[in-house]
Parts: sequence; structure tokens; C-alpha cells
Amino acid sequence: MEGFKYNQYLRSVKLYRDEVESFDTYPFCLDAVNNLFTLEFHPKVTFIVGENGTGKSTILEAIATAYGFNPEGGTKNFNFSTMSTHSDLYKYLKLIKGVRRPEDGFFFRAESFYNVATNIEELDKHGIGARIIDSYGGISLHEQSHGESFLAVFLNRFRGRGLYILDEPEAALSPSRQMTMLSRLHQLVQEDSQFIIATHSPIIMAYPDSIIYELKGGFRKREYRDTEHYQITKEFVNNTERMLDVIMK
Repeated sequence: MEGFKYNQYLRSVKLYRDEVESFDTYPFCLDAVNNLFTLEFHPKVTFIVGENGTGKSTILEAIATAYGFNPEGGTKNFNFSTMSTHSDLYKYLKLIKGVRRPEDGFFFRAESFYNVATNIEELDKHGIGARIIDSYGGISLHEQSHGESFLAVFLNRFRGRGLYILDEPEAALSPSRQMTMLSRLHQLVQEDSQFIIATHSPIIMAYPDSIIYELKGGFRKREYRDTEHYQITKEFVNNTERMLDVIMK
């Protein structure tokens, strides 16, 4: 990956640890933050995986905010705020960027996607000129199923040559739709895009040209088949009855 470091949009993130007053307080007590020193990104796809509560979403939100995205999601042009729940972690981060700048970008977070969809409708209702929703496929995101609206963003709004930060993008997607997303991700990578993704999906994290960081007492590089997500899913599918017996005892 050394030869790519100047060609990618975002090379790494560093935590200014000397400026943190206490690692016993939120969000610095979270595994993702407490063990953050410098995290290098793959020029194509970086996955961050781990158990609930380890701080994946918190660290992704901070990286996106430090880069200039709205904490609740969207492009850099979104500046709405329905509730200020994001932490000040972004103030303690240093982003090391490549020499090139992305032509497109989006911070996608499943938990606040409804707010992004609502803001698009409000802007189009009072705006002048081309409708924003047209770049998302032309159909109101609220008039589609949750999964369909997620896919509308991936398939229509992401244009390539972009930096895309995704927080649990699989949340509303069926397994087959996750495969559709994986195909679209590959297309965008071929169109000179870079992704940073927090996910629980063994399907999505199977993308081969990537780095997987598993949060377990810090950021640890893992091969796909060595991740806990893959191993548990494989064990359950291959030995369903035995696993159910164990779970239900």
C-alpha cells in the first residue's frame, strides 16, 4: 500500500492524545478512541468492524466531521441539525490527506438517514432551480422503502472520484441488496473512489481490495476469514441446529 499513499484522498487519521484530559470520560473511554494513535487507510476500501459499543460510529462521525461533512450525514453542502448529539472528538483528530482532492463525497449514516431525506425535501420545497432529489433518482426517499432509499443513494447520488464514509450501510438491506451494494462499491472504486466503512455485514466486508480493522482491544488488522463476524456467521450457517441448541439452552 506504500506506493498508493499520495494518490488517495485520505491517508490516515491521528489522535492528538496529549490534548485529551482524560481517557476515562466519553468518548475517549471507547475502545475505538482509547486505542487510537494513527490509523492508516487503504487507498480503496477500509473496513472498521467490531462489537456494538466499541465506538465504530463515534470514530467515523468524528472523521467525517473533521473532513467537513455534516455530522448527521449528507454532502459537505448539508448543514442542518436536528439534534446536536455528536461529540467533540473531531477537534482532537488530525487528518492526513493525499495530494489529490475528491470531486465528490458523502457521509452516509444509517441512524440519521431519515433526517437527510427530510432535509432534501425541505430544500427542494423552498429552493429555486434544479431539484436536489433528481440526483438521488428523482423519487422522494420517504416514498420508498428503507432499503430502496438506501440503494437510491448508492446507485444514483455517488458519482465516482469521491470520498465516501459509510456507517452501517447494510442496516436496511437484504442479503441480495447487500450484494448489489457490493457491486456498486466495486464500480465506484474503479472510478477512482475511496471508502471508509463501519459494518457488521460479512457480505460487504468481503470486498477483496481492502483493509479490515477489527476493534478488539484496539485496531487490529484482520484477514476476512479471521474476523469474528465471518467466523460466527459461517459457524451458524454450517451448524445451525447445533448453534440453536447452544443458544436456547
